[in-house]
Amino acid sequence: MAAKRIVLVNCDMGEGLGPWKMGPDEDLMPLVDQANIACGFHAGDPTIMMRTVKLAKKHGVAVGAHPGLPDKEGFGRRLMDIPPEDLYCQVLYQVGALQTMLAAEGMKLNHIKPHGKLYRMIKDDPKVGDACMRAIKTFGVPFIGLPGTAHEELCKEHGIEFMAEFFPDLWYDDEGQTVPILPKMDKIIATEMVTSINGNEAKVPIGGRTFTCCIHSDLPGALVAAQAARAAVDEAGAGAGRK
Repeated sequence: MAAKRIVLVNCDMGEGLGPWKMGPDEDLMPLVDQANIACGFHAGDPTIMMRTVKLAKKHGVAVGAHPGLPDKEGFGRRLMDIPPEDLYCQVLYQVGALQTMLAAEGMKLNHIKPHGKLYRMIKDDPKVGDACMRAIKTFGVPFIGLPGTAHEELCKEHGIEFMAEFFPDLWYDDEGQTVPILPKMDKIIATEMVTSINGNEAKVPIGGRTFTCCIHSDLPGALVAAQAARAAVDEAGAGAGRK
């Protein structure tokens, strides 16, 4: 009998700054398996990082680093011309800071998932991808990224465990690229297919593996999306059994 495939739910969290709050982290945390915590560059600060770590610990949620570009004004979603070796150092700096906070709480780093434009730059720019993957390899944890892209190829080249990611709170176009819209969890779990914004069927190359579904806490309706994703996973019997 084939092993059961696990479907996880992850969420980008800790994306406020000082007294400013982004998503409903307290409500989202009990619904997810993995928390991707912002590391202070695109959002977050030391106090918010530690607060989010403690919230994850309270609910038994695995914590990963969510490093981004140094762009708080643009929320890390603008293209920046940063030398690859500088990005290498910035990823080490951000993930290292979160890893130390986790150690202070007796927790371990679970994964690394870059944020926003950095996530795309790693996929689209070979020099950036190589530099960032060299930094990520240092921590010995899985990388969460887009299946069937340079994310997966780079992980193989650098000896990094890869975990495929699906975005239930976004639409996909005919090429399997993301376009914002509502969750489509039932279909992806059952068939690994999505209906694109043009009404066509698109294959997401998960390949029968365990995969993780991302909820963006900064999007409107994040809590509803997380509730729907959690329900779909649990109803399909694909949960990891943490709850």
